Order: sequence, then structure tokens, then C-alpha cells
Amino acid sequence: MIAEARAEVLAHPLWYHTIELEPGFATPGWFDLRPIADLLPWPDVRGKRCLDVGPYDGFLSFELERRGAGEVVAADIGDHTEWDWPPAIRDRGPEALAEITGAGVGEGFAIAKRALGSAAERVELSVYDLDPDRIGTFDVVVCGSLLLHLRDPLRALTAIRSVCDGHFLSAEEIRLGLTLRHRRRPLAELDGVSELCQWWVPNAAGHARMVESAGFAIERRTRPYAVAFGPSHSPTGTRWRDRARVAATGRLPGGPGVPHAAVLASPRGLGQGSRP
Repeated sequence: MIAEARAEVLAHPLWYHTIELEPGFATPGWFDLRPIADLLPWPDVRGKRCLDVGPYDGFLSFELERRGAGEVVAADIGDHTEWDWPPAIRDRGPEALAEITGAGVGEGFAIAKRALGSAAERVELSVYDLDPDRIGTFDVVVCGSLLLHLRDPLRALTAIRSVCDGHFLSAEEIRLGLTLRHRRRPLAELDGVSELCQWWVPNAAGHARMVESAGFAIERRTRPYAVAFGPSHSPTGTRWRDRARVAATGRLPGGPGVPHAAVLASPRGLGQGSRP
């Protein structure tokens, strides 16, 4: 990578994803998906038309390319005001986030795309507005760590179902305690008020049930794993509850970090699938 490209990466004020742009040089992200990328239940993406929903900096978009996707489209919002902000911070949230990022939505994706020589196309489109008449349909759709930030995740999943012709890979944050106490019972914890901009965080069974409720059949699923913190994220937090949650993921693949689970599903009628 030329010096100018490295300087552009380092000058960007906020990286969400840790993305390796060349051997020994990666973006200083808040989260690092590299240790768990091979644990995800990937379908065969070679030569397929693929959609990454809510890509942010684009780790999954570029991973799809690395795995041989024929075409990658990344659909994300175009402005900070389009987030599902909780009411208490709706007025000040977009401006505060713009100050932190120092750039428009999608700038990290654009920088990484140039550095990698990627052909992935980013389109400004909310998950809620996915529609085959607007964007077409896809052989493979992936969505990572997005549903918890949505006030209406089931509406979002229904929209994803409308553009998915083959496989859907959903990887989402889960509540580890709820998962361990209720392995089969689908449950979710509601926030909706904090500055974390989190709404519904399910247990592993709840995540699978959300996907099923949108018209998908589950084909494969992972055990809980942890998305590791990247160099820009403090791994311990300041409250004892934060520290306890991090410590609880220490024995998970990829941990310590944020507990996740993933499922591979197909639209009902296209695959056999199975219930949890």
C-alpha cells in the first residue's frame, strides 16, 4: 500500500471494523471479526450475487469478495439522522455522532474499498426499504450486528427476505446469560433508552426465532462466539457489569469480546431447514 493510502486510513477518525488492508497493516477498528470469520456458517458464495446489509466499514462485504463472490452490493443508510435513535437522544445523537466520526456515513467503507481495490458497490438504502423492485434479488444476503440497533428488527428481516433468493447469513449480538439459562426458549432483552442505541438483544434461540418469523428456515447455526475488541475499543468498560460481561466471554471462540451467534437460513420453500 502506498504511503498516501496509509495516511488516509490513519487520518480517518473512527473505524468500526478492523480490516486487514495488506499484510501487517489493518484499520484500527473498534471490533475485530478476523478471528471468527471462518467460524461463520458461510454458504458457497463463489460467482454469486451477494448483498451485505448494514456494512458500516465493510468487513463482511470485502470478506464476500475474498471468498469469490461474483458481485457484492452493500446497502446502508446515507445519513446519521436515519439511525433508529432512542427518544431521549434523538435530537442530539446525529450531531454528536457526526462530530465523533468527522466524516459522512460510509467514508470508512470508501477508504477501505480504494485501499483493497475492491469492486463492492455501496448503495444508500435503509434495510427497511429493501425491495426487489429497487435493488433486485440476491443469491446470498449477509447481515452482521445490525438487528440490535433496529427498533423493528422483524420488519427489517421481512425486507431482507423479499430480496433473498438463496441463502441468508445472520450474525448478531446475543445475551449470553439468557442463552445459558434458556437454551431453547426464544427470549430478548429490551433496552430502547440508553445511549448504546440498542433495542432488542436476544438469546441465541431468540435470534434464530426472529429469522424464522420473517419466513426463513434455519439450515445451520453456530455455538455462541465472541467478536473481539479491536485496538480502538476499551475491552473492560467502567462498570462492574460491563467487566463481568466481558469476562464471561473469555472462553468463547474469539473472546473476550461481545457474545454473538450466527445462523444460515434459506427462504421457506428453497431449503429444507429445521426448527431450533
